[in-house]
Amino acid sequence: MSSAVLTASPTTASSGGPFAWFQELVGQVPELVQPLVIALAGAVPFIEGEGSAVLGIIGGVHPVVAALAGIVGNLVCVVAVVLLGSRIREAAVARSRRGRGEQSAGAVPVGTGAGASGVSPEARGVTVDTAAGTPAPMAASDVDAAPTKPEKKGQARLRRWLVKFGVPGASLLAPLALPTMFTAATLVGSGVSKSWVILWQAIAIVLWTTAVTLLATGLVSAIG
Repeated sequence: MSSAVLTASPTTASSGGPFAWFQELVGQVPELVQPLVIALAGAVPFIEGEGSAVLGIIGGVHPVVAALAGIVGNLVCVVAVVLLGSRIREAAVARSRRGRGEQSAGAVPVGTGAGASGVSPEARGVTVDTAAGTPAPMAASDVDAAPTKPEKKGQARLRRWLVKFGVPGASLLAPLALPTMFTAATLVGSGVSKSWVILWQAIAIVLWTTAVTLLATGLVSAIG
């Protein structure tokens, strides 16, 4: 009796392949909802389009459906990051410009004829704050930037690629260093046009997800 159970167990497990348990789990989700689950997984950093497509294929979803769902989920998240990052950067630049404008408006040349040297204030290049009577602070471009946290390896690598290959090359290579969401945020923060970032991130997502989907389909078929 026990020997029959022991011999039947591996046969049952092997009949469905090594992913039978996961396919059974996915099978409990309605078929129309499965692409939505894959798309949601594609919006998660470090899973993204290619990872969610692989999970879908392992779960028994058709490779084309899994790839399309992963691409859509990943791309929607990237577009949201780009639009949000662009707004944040525009607001920061506008605040910086307003601050410099107010600073320039509050600083006027020292009164003419004043000073023992007899040199005009324009020649000396000295300005004072009309409210406090103290030298006006230098413009933001004239002072050293405040120290920032050191970049992570992935971000540093992306910036090197951006300088060397431009936005197209950096976008295509970026998945080797950073998730697409982080890549999009870094590119927008660097001042790259949001439409240019979205275009090349979309191309990168489609290419990487398609390549990984083809590879995963072959491996799953070979494994059984």
